[in-house]
Amino acid sequence: MGDLENLVPLIGYSDRLSLYPGEKIEFKVSSLIDAPVNAWLTRSISADPNPAGIGIVEQECSEFFKPVSFQGRNQPFYPGSYGLSNSSVSINTKAGFEISACIYPTLAKESLQTILSVGPLKLCLQQRCLVLFVGRNKYEFSHCIHYQAWQQITTCYDATTKNICFKCTAANLSELVLEIPVDPSQFLLEAQEKVVVGASLNNGLAEHFFNGKIESPSLVSQSNVVLNWDFSRDISTTMARCNSDSSFDLSLINYPTRAVTSSSWDGSEMCWRHAPDHYAAIHFHETDIYDFEWDTDFQFVCPEDMPSGIYVMHLRCGDHEDAMPFFLCAPKGKNRHKLCLLVSTFTYAVYGNHARPDFKPEWKTRMKEWGAYPYNPAEYPAYGLSTYNHHPDKSGICHGSHLRPLLNLRPGYLTFGYGKSSGLRHFQADSHLVSWLHNKGIEFDIVTDQELHDHGSSAIENYQCLLTGSHPEYHTLQSLDTLQGFSRSGGNLVYLGGNGFYWKVVPHNEAPGLLEIRRAEDGIRAWAAEPGEYYNAFDGSYGGLWRRNGRPPQRLCAVGFSAQGEFNGAAYRRVCCDPNFDWVFDGISQELIGDYGFSGGGAAGFELDRFDERLGSPANTVLLASSEGHGGDFILVPEETLTHLTTWSGEPKEDLIRADMVYCDLDNGGKLFSVGSITFCGSLPWNNFNNDISRLLENVLDHMMKG
Repeated sequence: MGDLENLVPLIGYSDRLSLYPGEKIEFKVSSLIDAPVNAWLTRSISADPNPAGIGIVEQECSEFFKPVSFQGRNQPFYPGSYGLSNSSVSINTKAGFEISACIYPTLAKESLQTILSVGPLKLCLQQRCLVLFVGRNKYEFSHCIHYQAWQQITTCYDATTKNICFKCTAANLSELVLEIPVDPSQFLLEAQEKVVVGASLNNGLAEHFFNGKIESPSLVSQSNVVLNWDFSRDISTTMARCNSDSSFDLSLINYPTRAVTSSSWDGSEMCWRHAPDHYAAIHFHETDIYDFEWDTDFQFVCPEDMPSGIYVMHLRCGDHEDAMPFFLCAPKGKNRHKLCLLVSTFTYAVYGNHARPDFKPEWKTRMKEWGAYPYNPAEYPAYGLSTYNHHPDKSGICHGSHLRPLLNLRPGYLTFGYGKSSGLRHFQADSHLVSWLHNKGIEFDIVTDQELHDHGSSAIENYQCLLTGSHPEYHTLQSLDTLQGFSRSGGNLVYLGGNGFYWKVVPHNEAPGLLEIRRAEDGIRAWAAEPGEYYNAFDGSYGGLWRRNGRPPQRLCAVGFSAQGEFNGAAYRRVCCDPNFDWVFDGISQELIGDYGFSGGGAAGFELDRFDERLGSPANTVLLASSEGHGGDFILVPEETLTHLTTWSGEPKEDLIRADMVYCDLDNGGKLFSVGSITFCGSLPWNNFNNDISRLLENVLDHMMKG
């Protein structure tokens, strides 16, 4: 874990982000202050700390949760992935041994990186050296290791010749061999220890993590006990199988990356399911993290009569505070209202602890002035970063999890600390819509994409209308199918965001809360998956964009991601003059709508979606308004660009940089309304909720809720 000075003094997380009444949620807390911690519950109305708006607004909830106090204590956590055998093996170095593996190192370091260890017997890297430890004895093979290349390495001790032999063979290079004579009297080591691949243990704690791929590790101990592991087997599981003895299967700690190309991969097959021997490696990282595994400090069973909504469990110890949001659905199968708000917890988790590359310490001035959440992942990377960041070896982080503190999932967190707007995204930006619903007295229930994934249509089948928040970007096959089924069966869908339904994610069947993303081939992305690594390890399905999986967002909500720019917004211009749709603009006299807002300063901004019938927008879709006036910082998403002169649709590049507001009556009786902008909801609270965007959404919901 990180040094104490790099840790937040008081912080926690919950074992789940969403639940139903009657279910239990557990809270896990770490405090660097040796004093009691107080916990109390509120209901979140607004998470925007901007003093120009309504600020952070929460309702006291002691009727549902009686405040508690407990003793604070520091709970450590341990990043770094490795494989740990289920059983211990006997080692007697006097009788001889052999350790071998095929490795692809990705990060040169002065410190040790362990390839395989059995207690005090360890084979490691140190810069370009292969290093063997036998107890306190250290033996080196210098300048034999190549980085970003496959090589077969072997080290052994021959009890007959009394020599240690190192061998290293890299592709297209001759074999390097070094023999070192040893004094048998100083080469005595007996141990009964578990095998560790990718790290070594010190008093039960892992250290000296390997960064890179390991393939086919093996260990030969005395009496010719041979252990060898085949990482091409059971790739979708949390175990790495031992060929020779299943009791030495490896439990994969902090879940390293699987379904990665190995030394045999030649580009002839792109799917690991079709040629598993080409994917017989595991990519380990010193920064992999899945579940902090903190002990539970207190728990809460949500009462059956507790209203569905967004709640925040607050913590205070001395001068320090923390706040952990969670999302309460209506009773399963018994919705209390006809309107439902979809909370995008998959997206929250995938972005969890996103350390933005443009973060500047000067942003903290605004954070302090506004009383915003004071901690940023860019300054506290020890808690594990997001899938928008990289590991130290520059490989992309492809796993996300909420089983750890997520600094950016906090009321008052600022994604951007500059400009005239609030600078919010995700949970905090979605609160603009939540505060609007409360202000207008519009009753609603909550559902999250986790329930859509777990329970399918039964999670939302009784609702008349479903709203999304500002950025429902990440979806599983099950959650997307559930939304598509809702729309096709007569449900009314209101998509109030941009860049929605864009990337495919896959949850792990054995590891709750663990999500996988493969950023394959295309799309606006923070990193690119390596060739041959486009298929998800968790289920073997093709990863990347839903558009590349034959499910463009236009098929669900008539618009899809088209352009992105800096965090600023512009206005829509009304383009529909058909009197049959005057109800949308009732009470709105201006053609330009939404040239204001707490997100980017305009209702159409940052990430923009457009109508395209060729991608699946229904033919009877009505274009109500389109945005205009976007600056030169806006670019087309890669999938819309063919060359410097041509676009996928054939339209001029500048014409594709727009947000389309659309409406559609669906064949099955359902209705669809989409705004095509990620900043739309930021305009709702403007001028104390008295504005054209607010009026327009009221008109739409009135229409959607009729009958």
